[in-house]
Amino acid sequence: MNAPIRPPLSSIVPQSAPFSAEQRGWLGDFFAGLLDADSVAASPQSASTSMPGEKMGDAENDGAPWHDLTMPLAERMKLAEGKALNRRMMAAMGQQDCGQCGYDCARYADAIFSKNEERLNLCVPGGKETTRMLKSLYAEIGSAPVSEAKSEIKIEAPLAVRPERTPGSRDNPAMATFVSRTRLNKKGSAKETWHVEFDLSESNLDYTVGDAFGLFPTNDPGLVEAVLQALDAPADFPIGGRTLREVLTDGVSLSPAPDMLFQLFSYITGGDRRKKAQALAAGEDPDGDAATLDVLAAIEKFRGVRPDPEALVEALDPLQPRLYSISSSPKAIKGRVSLTVDAVRYDVNKRTRLGVASTFLAGRINPGGKLRVYVQKAHAFSLPADPKAPIIMIGPGTGVAPFRAFLQERMATKAPGKNWLFFGHQKRDFDFFYEDELNGMKAAGVLTRLSLAWSRDGDEKFYVQDRMLQAGREVWTWIADGAHIYVCGDAQRMAKDVERALIDIVATHGARTTNEAVHFIAELKKAGRYQADVY
Repeated sequence: MNAPIRPPLSSIVPQSAPFSAEQRGWLGDFFAGLLDADSVAASPQSASTSMPGEKMGDAENDGAPWHDLTMPLAERMKLAEGKALNRRMMAAMGQQDCGQCGYDCARYADAIFSKNEERLNLCVPGGKETTRMLKSLYAEIGSAPVSEAKSEIKIEAPLAVRPERTPGSRDNPAMATFVSRTRLNKKGSAKETWHVEFDLSESNLDYTVGDAFGLFPTNDPGLVEAVLQALDAPADFPIGGRTLREVLTDGVSLSPAPDMLFQLFSYITGGDRRKKAQALAAGEDPDGDAATLDVLAAIEKFRGVRPDPEALVEALDPLQPRLYSISSSPKAIKGRVSLTVDAVRYDVNKRTRLGVASTFLAGRINPGGKLRVYVQKAHAFSLPADPKAPIIMIGPGTGVAPFRAFLQERMATKAPGKNWLFFGHQKRDFDFFYEDELNGMKAAGVLTRLSLAWSRDGDEKFYVQDRMLQAGREVWTWIADGAHIYVCGDAQRMAKDVERALIDIVATHGARTTNEAVHFIAELKKAGRYQADVY
């Protein structure tokens, strides 16, 4: 089918229009997108199509060089200096385009700027840091320079719309049935990782490999009871047609304590405690313990200060959904979806803190239990269109999840392309996830190569990037033969180290300088041959 003929950008936004060249370019792309959404979605100029974790320049990311989730907030805001207000709002966000807020980063910023979205605390990856910065930037809306305010409204308001309430979306989730959980670590492991499965037959949800699965967890009942006791409030206190216990269970986040909670405390106490609450509300750390304060710890810190339960609930952040990489292919397991989940537990001041969703999946939901779910479509994390293309997958720990799905898909579709998986964890005897499956795929010829790295089995730590460097010549041969590279896992350390290893491999075995190797990797990203699902 021939692509629709699109008028030239100059005819959409004439040179005489009262905008700068950059603004005309942005408007041209936006209106062209209305005429031909598919072509703009594929354009590297579209900020919403950038890959999570990829640091890109203005030309590749709509003037958003800060769109890099590994970059500290202060550095992102430095890069955004002098930009339009909504672009600075975008820079304040977590830069994951994870969808947990119901938008991507750019559209969430646009929605806040145009005042179509009043909630400033929806960015889960950004946390308190993002919320504080957004509040500061939000205060500038009414005092922005007239020329900037006018151009901002004209340019950005068309995009600032609420997320669609389509069936199975974040704002209109479907119901799924929890089927089972299986421990992936063997006895003796320092980790607790689970393979969990859901039945989607009643949800009408569909997904493709590379997508993420969103779910709405509930807070730990023990924590809810402890908060009720610390508040000395009746569990059946009515709040908006529900009870206080119900709202604390599935309506609000109980960790970390938000600034608004300390602001509330400052209103109803006095003296030194008021000063301390005011300092905490401003993001200061008067006692050196601010990072450890969840809602219960905050209430206990201001013991005896008893806010009205409804006021307390209004001061807390909403309980956000959590997203997990899908570890199954719908072509291999019809009507079901599986996830690979690390249960998060750690101790602070003699109290065990729990990851909300991970421990919910690890123990608090029982087989047959129902929960609200949705599918978050991948921005740029999918198998090659050509089934003959070779793929290299790097996914230590739970980062193996989408690659299990990729391999199932390639097996189900009989894709002839070669497949190479780099997997690693702490100890081979305890932490070899999906060992039988992967070895079976290798024996069947689906998994061409399986390279393993165990960081705690020797005297020195050894990671997937080290294994890649050992096999550098073969990795380069695959890349030269057109391989697509995929990385999944920790953005702050692993993904950076993997990229450095690839640069070294390209420089060493591809006969390039380091700068040429960096450019080569950047070109792979632009071509969609280097994709990342990192967090």
